[in-house]
Amino acid sequence: MNHPNPPPLPGSPKEIDPVEKAMLALSYGVHVIGSRAADGTLNAMLADWVMQVSFKPRLVAVAIENDARTLRFIRETKVFSVNLLHQKDGVAIARQVVMPAEGSKIRGRTGEATGVVDKLAGLDYGIHDNGCAILDDALGWFTCEAEQFLPTGDHTVVVGRVTDGAVVRTGEMLIERELGWEYAG
Repeated sequence: MNHPNPPPLPGSPKEIDPVEKAMLALSYGVHVIGSRAADGTLNAMLADWVMQVSFKPRLVAVAIENDARTLRFIRETKVFSVNLLHQKDGVAIARQVVMPAEGSKIRGRTGEATGVVDKLAGLDYGIHDNGCAILDDALGWFTCEAEQFLPTGDHTVVVGRVTDGAVVRTGEMLIERELGWEYAG
């Protein structure tokens, strides 16, 4: 008897449902979100889910995992920066900031590996008046004051009022597809 949908063989790739396939077809820009704690500690995280949501006032929305250090820092200080990575050389920056800063967030890490990693170490950056990092090699950047925190499943959407910004290089923004990574589904 033929089974219409045989189960996958052990070791075979996971079957992707049609909705997840459609969600994976979405394209996202690659951004580095800069944040700071009340004590001045800096952090950076990689983010794809960033978009403008209003002209007047200028508002953007950033979706951040509920257990992210960046979200804690933004809740404390109500400020953040968004750095748009450049298509030409943003991949190296993305690779540096993609992992969680707190090793304890990664399943299976123990001991020293559970410490905090400075993801800005080795990157050239300045500090904006709001205290957050602006990457020297970004295509452009803007800073925000957080106005709303909207719980949305396993993420929180932070709506921020844009307070400053600039395009500092010519070229195109790096998009997730160019990294060969996926963050959807």
